Amino acid sequence: MPRESMQYDIVIVGAGPAGLAAAIRAKQLAPEVSVCVLEKGSEVGAHILSGAVMDPRALAELIPDWKAQGAPLNTPVTKDRFLFLGEQGHLETPAFLLPACFQNHGNYVVSLGNVCRWLAKQAEALGVELFAGFAAAELLYEGAAVKGVATGELGIDRQGEKTAAYQPGMELHGKYTFFAEGCRGQLGKELEEKHRLREGADPQVYGIGLKELWEVQPAQHQPGLVLHTAGWPLDAATYGGSFLYHMENRQVAVGFVVGLGYANPYLSPYEEFQRFKTHPAIRGFFEQGKRISYGARAITAGGLQSLPKLVFPGGALIGDNAGFLNASRIKGSHCAIKSGMLAAEAACEALKAGRAGDELSAYPEAFKASWLYEELYRARNFKPWMSKGLYTGTLMVGVDQVVFRGRAPWTLHHKGPDHAQTRPAREFSPIAYPKPDGALTFDRLSSVFISNTNHSEDQPVHLRLKDPALPLRNWQEYAGPEQRYCPAGVYEFVDVETKPRLQINAQNCVHCKTCDIKDPLQNIVWVAPEGGGGPNYPNM
Repeated sequence: MPRESMQYDIVIVGAGPAGLAAAIRAKQLAPEVSVCVLEKGSEVGAHILSGAVMDPRALAELIPDWKAQGAPLNTPVTKDRFLFLGEQGHLETPAFLLPACFQNHGNYVVSLGNVCRWLAKQAEALGVELFAGFAAAELLYEGAAVKGVATGELGIDRQGEKTAAYQPGMELHGKYTFFAEGCRGQLGKELEEKHRLREGADPQVYGIGLKELWEVQPAQHQPGLVLHTAGWPLDAATYGGSFLYHMENRQVAVGFVVGLGYANPYLSPYEEFQRFKTHPAIRGFFEQGKRISYGARAITAGGLQSLPKLVFPGGALIGDNAGFLNASRIKGSHCAIKSGMLAAEAACEALKAGRAGDELSAYPEAFKASWLYEELYRARNFKPWMSKGLYTGTLMVGVDQVVFRGRAPWTLHHKGPDHAQTRPAREFSPIAYPKPDGALTFDRLSSVFISNTNHSEDQPVHLRLKDPALPLRNWQEYAGPEQRYCPAGVYEFVDVETKPRLQINAQNCVHCKTCDIKDPLQNIVWVAPEGGGGPNYPNM
């Protein structure tokens, strides 16, 4: 059965802040331009996970009257706190010593999922066509130029056979195609390889962010409080930290980020997150509270040095698909919005001039001249310094940000990809994590349950092994780290007493992409499952 095709001026893959901002900006500049947005989640926002404290700067450029239009930025930041945690005690950084990157005056505590739902309504009101539940699974080319994408087939069983519910994919052709898949996008990876977009750039480095949403007791709720921590339970050599953001309606977003360049294969980011909540300075916020939701997502942290070439014939990378995140501020949504706007402006200019399908060199040029470049330039040394350990990193980030104000006469570089930093298990001892109590701390499967994750049981496994024999080597050399770096219980070694075998519980996958990034042997490839599958985050 041949695939049907639809023609647009601009095709956008991903309805996150970058993709939606690009769609809106294109329609603002050229209402006659046809724009469609593909979203693999069951609805816009279903797969969106972020802290989030939002800097409204880019949103104000995109939609100046966002307040009057009812954008869900309802809780202005009222107070910043930063704690260094020891196992029992803590040290709070005085407000006057906080670097500017940790000061959030003028920002808002938000659900980024709800912001994206609101942006989608703005886009549709301008005439953007939005297709949720359709995963872009294949790049389409005309010569060397990208001419669009094809959505995945529906109704294929686990053996790869067509069922009675089979539907072929749909081709969406665009004069320009923007890839806004978020961190470690499947098609973005393919584009980087085919067009050698990473030549000359540092390797991208990542973190995994785990998040829970709680409803807390009124006495523990401080709307607008933004609390960050560093230190315990991680050792001083491991990059990471936490956040607590007090939202409206007695809700608190609590999360933990671990840099994926950690060395110890016994480390479990999920268990570290659960342990963090038991600290005396933290647990009081959650007493007699109720956990509402859970999710996890990889985030790019390489910054300016790790940005790939942004354009190729017929398209562009935008948002976190390119790596537009300011790790020092723990913020990416304003960067994503701005990058989407810049790409849309370049595409509209090219379409108006009749240059459809060429390389949008005006986009990276506009980025270089923008406040976004300036912001990422000031933050460029944050992650490399912090990768040198908590104490050295904190001191040098203070020098970099306070003394030099981000304009030090040097640029540090990342030492290599995250998977290559994993050391053999024989160099470490297993970590004894406490058992969950079911009130403050929880196991993985109960957490996946409240992420509303669902995949058709009979569809092909979307977590592919390049070599089915390699997991045994992972077990022997690295003690099977898949079981620990995955925050959703997808990977499980069974028959360990006789012949260890990796079992993949793909239906648990929350689409965080950590396995694709952290697997020491780079044997796991994440591809988009059937559209609509995965988590369904309500307010994350």
